[in-house]
Amino acid sequence: MFGDLPVEVCEGRPMCWRCRRPQKVCLCPFLPVHPLEVSTRLYIVQHPAEESRVLRTVPLLAACLPPGKCNVLVGRRFSEETHPDLAAVCQDSRTLILYPGPSAENLEELVHNHRGPEEPPSTTHHNVIIIDGTWSQAKVMFLKNTLLHLPKQVQLSTAACSQYVIRTQPTDMCLSTLECAAVCLSILERNQHIQDVLLKPLRALCSFQLQHGARVHHSKEHLLRNGLYDKRMLQNKRKIKRLEKLVAEKSLSLDERE
Repeated sequence: MFGDLPVEVCEGRPMCWRCRRPQKVCLCPFLPVHPLEVSTRLYIVQHPAEESRVLRTVPLLAACLPPGKCNVLVGRRFSEETHPDLAAVCQDSRTLILYPGPSAENLEELVHNHRGPEEPPSTTHHNVIIIDGTWSQAKVMFLKNTLLHLPKQVQLSTAACSQYVIRTQPTDMCLSTLECAAVCLSILERNQHIQDVLLKPLRALCSFQLQHGARVHHSKEHLLRNGLYDKRMLQNKRKIKRLEKLVAEKSLSLDERE
């Protein structure tokens, strides 16, 4: 239905066909021997800027799942005319879009309320749309694409910190695309093992980068809270206010869950 996952082209460096990493730093030993069997289909709506990033998590996610279970669409604008296949998915009553907000339902509660305690996951097939990009890019893409407003909006209630420590997150609770997918699949499929399998290559990626000169990136929330935020950035008052608002919204959301 959708095109293959875009491949990072790096001239002179042979690439691994499965993990899409240079062969010298291949992460296949950390991928499952066989793709995970899941009933859920993921649709990753990816901002074009993500294609040029070296340390992406979506290729690792796709490498862990069977063909057709992780579909990637690259672009900024999506409509029924330009993307009829995506439009059909958005109009499907079984489709969810993972995007936090006041109108979003907690995924765990949705699954608990709409599925009997003994009902197997395979009887309820879901499609999950995840926006892949920076938080500001994801916000713009969600707001400007009314097609993405059709599915039921859900969010994760997990308070776990991201393990993607080689990339700066806005707040302590922001997760990478792979981590979001891992949590979603483990909830929808009722199988915690799925999350463990999907996070294994991410941990290996971060460990390798840290061993070769990368540093741990604390969230902007952590830096701001501890007075460590770059003073040059502090001159941009509008950006700081947006960050403080995001932190406040996240804290309020956690208080409501408790």
